[in-house]
Amino acid sequence: MSLTDLGVAAIKLLPPEAAHTATIRLLKARLGVPINPPEAHATLAVTLPKSGLSLNSPVGLAAGFDKNCDVPTAMSKYGFGFVECGTVTPRPQPGNPKPRLFRLTEDRAVINRMGFNNEGLDNFVSNLQAYTGSVPLGANVGANKDSEDRVADYVRGVEAVAPHADYITINISSPNTPGLRGLQDKASLEALLTACGAAERNGKPVFLKVAPDLDAEAIADICGVVRGPGAWLSGLIVSNTTLARPESLQCADKDQAGGLSGAPLMDPSTDVLAAFARELTGAFDLIGAGGIASGADAYRKIRAGAHAVQFYSAMVYEGPGLAEQINKDLVRLLQADGFKSLAEAVGKDL
Repeated sequence: MSLTDLGVAAIKLLPPEAAHTATIRLLKARLGVPINPPEAHATLAVTLPKSGLSLNSPVGLAAGFDKNCDVPTAMSKYGFGFVECGTVTPRPQPGNPKPRLFRLTEDRAVINRMGFNNEGLDNFVSNLQAYTGSVPLGANVGANKDSEDRVADYVRGVEAVAPHADYITINISSPNTPGLRGLQDKASLEALLTACGAAERNGKPVFLKVAPDLDAEAIADICGVVRGPGAWLSGLIVSNTTLARPESLQCADKDQAGGLSGAPLMDPSTDVLAAFARELTGAFDLIGAGGIASGADAYRKIRAGAHAVQFYSAMVYEGPGLAEQINKDLVRLLQADGFKSLAEAVGKDL
């Protein structure tokens, strides 16, 4: 019996952040966690070309769900091909005042302004070392809100997690830490990637996570930096949450401050993903995130240039069993289009 069977509906009766806390506690207690992961589908096995990460499924768990790396082993049992934990900052911090997490049920969306709430690097690294899952584990690093030197925070994070994680994500795209997205500006990004490149001596794949709220000039600038001082990177994760508020939103909480994720993010994040794929022409690995709630959504990201995908917000409504369902749908969609492997489908819609 899985966590989905035990009570996704019951957990949703709780306020959003209380529901998330309860879910983590259940997973830590191994209540409802499958003993073994679902059987892998050979069609979905993929090796990301630049990083060399080998995945039995391209469907990953996005950062944000497990900020402190409390339950990566449990989450690896649900059919995810890789699991990413964080964002972690060097020092513990409480995050923004509550309430700071909102379900937009009618819109199948979430708004959060959590503010990198986490227990800090020491706790995170200890949990990384305790991981016993069989899929790659990623560590997503950020900067403290009150840091006087954010570049130094990222360097410290990269150095701390690199010996223990299978890959690292540099998150400069959260909208909930004031000024953080400014690191996406050309000069700031050059300085950040130069410093982090010098710090990463373990040979681990490193990804840069970017925002969806980028125009063509910003995308071109980021790609220019990635090809230059950032050429050591393995790739990009596209994208984080958005500050935009589509007119289609129906929920009463639609105007809450914070980043919007879930179904309304699918179209804009996929458009930005495709723009990066066209600019980078296969030279870097791309992981597509934002709005995925079905195999069709994942397949669309792959055809737009993603070598792998991630989701989180859809679990608020569907539970962690959604990963296995997306895998099954992907196999069916690939076979229907005559693809013998997932790699054959990457970028086919560009």
